Amino acid sequence: MVAALELYLDPVATQRVRNVWDALEAAGVPTLRDLTHRKHRPHLSLTGADRLDADAVVAALGGLTAAPPLRVSLDYIGQFLGRVLWLGPVPTPELLAHHAAVHERLTAAGIETSELYRPGRWVPHCTLSMRVPLARLTEALRLCLDVLPIEATITGAAVADHARGLYTPL
Repeated sequence: MVAALELYLDPVATQRVRNVWDALEAAGVPTLRDLTHRKHRPHLSLTGADRLDADAVVAALGGLTAAPPLRVSLDYIGQFLGRVLWLGPVPTPELLAHHAAVHERLTAAGIETSELYRPGRWVPHCTLSMRVPLARLTEALRLCLDVLPIEATITGAAVADHARGLYTPL
């Protein structure tokens, strides 16, 4: 997936995640810091797709606040297949309800998104690396454990098209 509806973290939490990216890079683990266009920001993706029409997403969300000031706590480390490493926020009722409300609007508007991001399947996460080298995995986990937890507030949102390096703030 190269497009996403992303929720952004407050400046202090953003810097803390960027510091993790820097530490991982120094340890030989490629991160989102330097991936593709180098415009990635620490974020939680509410949905992902091969393509998202930003205007259609804005229309679908209508009066719904895309980035409510939710408090999140990145408390644990996770890994998806392919050695994708991430920090996980506690899935609070408020975060899950916001995610469900966004998807209800997108579905009603006929906007197609990945099954992996649908309510009931979504694993909230803040990606650190898309492919941790096996020889670096233990060190990567240690570096992450050294900074947890990271307390954050959601302060912004955008439709991000990573293939083109485009961001439409919401």
